[in-house]
Amino acid sequence: MTYCPAAHPEDPDPCEGPVAVTILDASNAGVLGCEHHGARLLASLDGGRVYPLPDAPSGAAIRVYRAADGIRPFPWNTTAPRVRADQLSRAEVRAARSM
Repeated sequence: MTYCPAAHPEDPDPCEGPVAVTILDASNAGVLGCEHHGARLLASLDGGRVYPLPDAPSGAAIRVYRAADGIRPFPWNTTAPRVRADQLSRAEVRAARSM
């Protein structure tokens, strides 16, 4: 099975759809990815950004951005405890702060 460039080597999930977005980290290093792996990568970055490729399906970047909000960093790592704020999804952190 082949994976898009945004897929982490330890991530067992297959790609979903074509390569549609570019994910940039805080230092502007970028990688292309499908929406699924783009969201998982974006969720794992501090200061990451997402941009659609010119031929991407309409709304691809916003779908990736919204999906990443609810994904915990490094979701393929199921053995790590998830108790600190940096181990939770951005949505979980916001919810905890509003309580």
